[in-house]
Amino acid sequence: MDAQIAQVRRFNRTVTERVGVLHDRYLGRDRPVGEARLLWEIGEQGQDVRRLRERLGLDSGYVSRLLRSLEADGLVKVEPQPRDRRVRSVRLTEKGQAEHALLDVRSDALAGSLLEPLNASQRARLAAAMAEVDRLLTAATVTLDVVDPDHPDATYCLSAYFAEVRGLFETGFDPARSLLPDAGELRPDRGLFLVARLYGEPIGCAGLKLPTGAPAEIKRMWVAPDARRLGLGRRFLAELESRAAQHGCDTLRLDTNKALGAAISLYHSSGFQEVAAFNDEPYAHHWFEKRIAASPSR
Repeated sequence: MDAQIAQVRRFNRTVTERVGVLHDRYLGRDRPVGEARLLWEIGEQGQDVRRLRERLGLDSGYVSRLLRSLEADGLVKVEPQPRDRRVRSVRLTEKGQAEHALLDVRSDALAGSLLEPLNASQRARLAAAMAEVDRLLTAATVTLDVVDPDHPDATYCLSAYFAEVRGLFETGFDPARSLLPDAGELRPDRGLFLVARLYGEPIGCAGLKLPTGAPAEIKRMWVAPDARRLGLGRRFLAELESRAAQHGCDTLRLDTNKALGAAISLYHSSGFQEVAAFNDEPYAHHWFEKRIAASPSR
């Protein structure tokens, strides 16, 4: 771990030096990288200020200072939304749009300057390595939170899950016909419901049933299609296994439909063994079980 930490720090030093974030005049303009990045994220369509904070992981006070600086330079306009004046939105002025376009051109030039000294093979390797780093850093940004199944992010994920499997299953899908017609069964103390978020937006969910005197059971696990290369399915399984163990469970179960081939492969590779049917779920073709080490929390 120490060697990996040292490598990450060395990588960070190299990147900050090469992309010029140490300078107050980022990309040769009259502003530091923080203001330039905020200007870029606002984009041509404008943004909700709260979403900007979540996207960049910045506190409210710092974002406000950056916006005041950009507003003083005539680059942005910050206004309350008409339907809810407590919510502020920000958009680029005409001058801000011109600055955004210039930053785009200079960012391309900077990226080109990093690639230009390398031969074709090295450029391909660097681009591929950067894509992998970007994917892994994005995965590390995802948060998992226990929420009430009626939380808006939970209902969004469940609705997306139902819509997707409805199109995949041979018989369609009606949650009312399943053994879990109401996700409210996943509330404590009978269970829990996890939502994964990336930059504050919900991108996946997973539930855990904790019936008294019976094995824990994973239900309603779903990952948004554009988040499926982040290892989130495996992370959900590990988190639910840990929480089941903390509740004193020594067995973890799940069932799934034959149409979900990728999920079936994930369960096999995560240590689940296929077993005989342990319920009469009408949408299930495969049943899995995994023995886990119970470790009740004190």
